[in-house]
Amino acid sequence: MVPSITESIFELGFGETVIGITDYCTHPADRLRHLIRVGGPKKPSLDVIDELRPDLVIANQEETSRESIEALSGMGYPVWLIFPKNVDDSMNLLRRLLALFHSDKYVQKIESLQKGVDYARLAGAAEIPVSYFCPIWYEFEDNLDWWMTFNQDTYPSDLLSLFGGSNVFASRERLYPKSADLGQAPAEPPGGRDTRYPRVTAAEVIAAQPEIIFLPNEPYSFSEKDQRVIQYAFADTPAVRKGRVYLIEGSLLTWYGVRLAKALGVFPDYFLPG
Repeated sequence: MVPSITESIFELGFGETVIGITDYCTHPADRLRHLIRVGGPKKPSLDVIDELRPDLVIANQEETSRESIEALSGMGYPVWLIFPKNVDDSMNLLRRLLALFHSDKYVQKIESLQKGVDYARLAGAAEIPVSYFCPIWYEFEDNLDWWMTFNQDTYPSDLLSLFGGSNVFASRERLYPKSADLGQAPAEPPGGRDTRYPRVTAAEVIAAQPEIIFLPNEPYSFSEKDQRVIQYAFADTPAVRKGRVYLIEGSLLTWYGVRLAKALGVFPDYFLPG
């Protein structure tokens, strides 16, 4: 029930073991056509999964609903709940996949990817940090624009740090209720709620003065129209003044697993001196 892990399992040579995937599993496209779709990652169809009789269900802690996970466990299906928060977690997850299938066939492939990560980290550390803002969602409500982004405790933030990227909202935590997050009311204790995805206003982004703005096409599909809106709304930032507002492939940013190899080949160019 995790699109990036579907791709990783196939890339590591274990695709024949996969019997069901989500509606959002898209890679490798040519090898998924015959597989049963079980709905979305958050609330999959439990009846369809039960018909498939899997030996293992792979789910993500921040995507799949707790109710679905508990229901599957109650039905007797082992659930592997994954929750990678950084690049090292992603690499360890790939190694655990090899161990799960009792295979060392692609150990060298994983170790080559690790070398790529290590090289990127060394190269990025040698460069002057470049600040960036990367929204992953947008809403306009109650006459106010807001953008959801991520802080330093997330995979996307850690990934971009490899290349010298400095997240302007690295330390910003999500506040509750929403009105507090948007600076309109006092905050209450978050309790057990996730604080890693704050919602920020235009004023906050302008005050942060990002040198780069990334606009991914997932989970929110930012388009060329959104790019023009951003360029207008954030005209008083280095990113807009220097023409560094980029539409990017969202899966390279958020899909942990083997897609990391593609990210290593794409993101460094964005952080070259502008």
